[in-house]
Amino acid sequence: MFKKYMTAGIVGSALLATAAFAQSPSATTTTTTPAAAPVTASDTTFNGNWRTSKVVGLSVYNEANESLGSINDLLTDKQGNIKAVVIGVGGFLGVGEHLIAVPYDKIKFVNEPVSTMASSTGGSSGMKSTSTSSGMTTGAATTGATPAAATPAKANPWYPDHAVLSGASKDQLKAMPEFKYAM
Repeated sequence: MFKKYMTAGIVGSALLATAAFAQSPSATTTTTTPAAAPVTASDTTFNGNWRTSKVVGLSVYNEANESLGSINDLLTDKQGNIKAVVIGVGGFLGVGEHLIAVPYDKIKFVNEPVSTMASSTGGSSGMKSTSTSSGMTTGAATTGATPAAATPAKANPWYPDHAVLSGASKDQLKAMPEFKYAM
């Protein structure tokens, strides 16, 4: 039995030794391949380009600032050019949502927040409704005199604030044929 273990150990050592010799560099090899140029890109090189992870999920409005839905996906061709935008219309938290695809050139991206008509001062409450960069309104206390002008939020260079689809209402979009992903 000991003889079998010893033979197996010697054969295994011989196999490992030949593999190690095969990996050692040859003394006759004198040519070297030039190293590839390192990729040098800084964050300023791509400044002004949008992150698709931030574009997906953007709210979509019509020209009357009525909310239509949100961007669910961007469809590209084989060269990477965006050809269509998939918009989720209706539903609540994705349930009952109707997906439609519209050509990319029909969507206009806007960096400024959505303006709301509710910017007049409230009755006796002394509250003023202002629009934030996310499009939500917040109550801000007024001092009784003319309120100070709010400074606009700085535009984010990595993604727009929202998208605008002109010439459509939510009902018209719901009536469009539903977009389905082909398997």
